[in-house]
Amino acid sequence: MRGPAFILLLLCVSATTGSAQVVPGDARFEEYLPVVENQRVGVVCNHTAALAASGGTAVHLIDTLLALGVDIRAAFGPEHGFRGDLPDGAHAPDGTDPDTGIPVHSLYGTHKKPTAAQLAGLDVILFDIQDVGVRCYTYLSTLMLVMEACAEQGIPLIVLDRPNPNGHLVGGPVLDTAEVRSFVGFLPIPLAHGMTLGELALMANAEGWLGGGYSATPSKGLQCDLTVVPCAGWTRRSHWNAPLAPSPNLPTPEAVNLYPHLVLLEATIASVGRGTSAPFTQVGFPGLIRGPIRFTPEPNAASRYPKHAGQECTGFNLLRRHGSWLASGTDDQFHPEVLTELLQAWENTPAGDQSPFIDRPEFFDQLAGDPGLRQALDRHQPLDSLTNLWDLQRVHFMEERSPYLRYPAVP
Repeated sequence: MRGPAFILLLLCVSATTGSAQVVPGDARFEEYLPVVENQRVGVVCNHTAALAASGGTAVHLIDTLLALGVDIRAAFGPEHGFRGDLPDGAHAPDGTDPDTGIPVHSLYGTHKKPTAAQLAGLDVILFDIQDVGVRCYTYLSTLMLVMEACAEQGIPLIVLDRPNPNGHLVGGPVLDTAEVRSFVGFLPIPLAHGMTLGELALMANAEGWLGGGYSATPSKGLQCDLTVVPCAGWTRRSHWNAPLAPSPNLPTPEAVNLYPHLVLLEATIASVGRGTSAPFTQVGFPGLIRGPIRFTPEPNAASRYPKHAGQECTGFNLLRRHGSWLASGTDDQFHPEVLTELLQAWENTPAGDQSPFIDRPEFFDQLAGDPGLRQALDRHQPLDSLTNLWDLQRVHFMEERSPYLRYPAVP
């Protein structure tokens, strides 16, 4: 086991944005090392579970904990895999980490929830994954299922919290769990929730949201033996960028900030730039009549089957067109404008008479949280009544979440 000097070095090196120093939960060893000492530990993580070290390098949490003498018996990887290098939608296999020899169980393959057999022999679970603050981003669902499994097996869970790069943003439709609960929509919260995973874990535990997996089955009211190690130095006012890309198709801070506003397009005819060098910063489709840019999606390491592969798309670069209010990471409002603008543009093309803009309606409802938005778009109804409803739901949610916040909130 390394001595106190090694621990102090890691504690002093952290992610920095501007002059503000942010220390993620995994670097706050004094908060959780005493708990896991002499325990058999499982770790739910991916490539983002990395601690900054001197010289600008990054050391994976598991490597650090092993060096500190922690008895790690298993690792669990979410969507995109334990190393975070798998393309969207690719099922990750179980295996063994070649660097450490530790068994790795996939939570995005045969099982999305740890099984009793996988948890057998473990005394405590650590969870350390960077999120982006959007309800349908599946790391949140993975956390909920890990909490359920830990509650069922009587295993304590420690969430090593990380900042939310979209912590300023709260809005969009609230999920109706009786209508569309799924792996991309687990909790009755707005599309952009502005909370960290640690805060959401506390809320889900206390509000009785666990149980039933991601089916529409009513909650069983399970409660997990939960500890959250908060990060330090971060507030919701901070313009903070994740030091590592959270997933292959969110490679830049701008893509992360645009993601909440563009994710609903995933269930439409429009491309969000998957299969290009700039995913989630440009949008378009073949045949769009007036668009200033052109891009051609092709299969790549981040996206094996991108929409409109091999076809030239006409569209818009959102860093230039809407960057002032979308990609800046400062606006706290949810914007459906890109969705409605592209819908209108599609309907003005010859193909728009033959094919619906929302080409995956069930998936769209799962992402949006209920059928209301899709039905309004299909009927060409103004969204004013829906956006007013979302504003009311936002106010209610802000009040509902307040007991669980661990960081200063945007007023």
